[in-house]
Amino acid sequence: MSLQTCLEDCMEAVDLFLNNRFAESLDRLQPHVKNSMYHALIYATVLEMQAMMTFEHDDIVSAGITMKSAQEVCQRFRKKSSSLNSKLAGEDLTEEFSFSVFIVLFLQDENMVSFIKGGVKVRSSYLIYKDLHTFLQSQQYVKGPNHFQLEGGVSFGIGAFNLTLSLFPARILRLLEFAGLSGDKEYGLSQLHEGATSHNLRSMLCVLLLLCYYTFLTFILGTGEGDVASAEKLLMPFRIRYPRSAIFLFFAGRAEEIKGNIDEAVALFEDGCRAQQAWKQFHHMCYWELMWCFTFKRVWKMAYFYADLLSQESRWSKARPL
Repeated sequence: MSLQTCLEDCMEAVDLFLNNRFAESLDRLQPHVKNSMYHALIYATVLEMQAMMTFEHDDIVSAGITMKSAQEVCQRFRKKSSSLNSKLAGEDLTEEFSFSVFIVLFLQDENMVSFIKGGVKVRSSYLIYKDLHTFLQSQQYVKGPNHFQLEGGVSFGIGAFNLTLSLFPARILRLLEFAGLSGDKEYGLSQLHEGATSHNLRSMLCVLLLLCYYTFLTFILGTGEGDVASAEKLLMPFRIRYPRSAIFLFFAGRAEEIKGNIDEAVALFEDGCRAQQAWKQFHHMCYWELMWCFTFKRVWKMAYFYADLLSQESRWSKARPL
């Protein structure tokens, strides 16, 4: 399979995923995960997202194994390739997997020792990302036909590292500084926006991370007032291209909820639940928001209904209705 064919196949798999055809997306990717870096990337990323939603031990272990296997595929291609751009792409994907493995390992084992050990390994990955970014800005870099894929990967990597690290509490950051890690939030956001506006394999990841930040993390961590306008601007082209995507319906609902448009938010969350039945855990995210929406409306029976569902089904949020 040529590089161009490989990239087109992966983009089609991403389209299937965003159109709620999750099993078809994985089935399309799985046959090539041992011989294609990009298939390995998307396949492992989908499994990681599933593990983060379900919080099931088996899903987390499976995602970790898949990430490590994909990392080995990238390392194999990096050693074999004679093309400079292919080597750079291999570096980019390998370090992307290193960061993902760090997240999955922390989900498996949440103690601080594991966190610091993972941080030490992640530091070397971040330094390689910085070197890649410097090279892309230099006169030595010659753009090939798929240059936007490499540039999108570097933007996502640099952006995700900086934004994620900047959000840790000061106590944790002091510990991470021993491993040489620190994050610049504004720089991270600018890199993610750059990656989100280019049509590449990582644009979806850039958009999802930005949407999580603007509509959830700033409120949960108390680091700002959120930015609904930026979230809606990011959502607009994806809502047009994927009008029934459960993922984008959910974030659109969250944006309306933040603005205080509760009826509109309820309609979008309910649409998100109806849009797909394959990932029930995704419904739990909608149930949580619906519980609060009906609480705001003082429709207590419906709020209780969704709290009770979460209590029975969800490992993430064991809501206990009174």
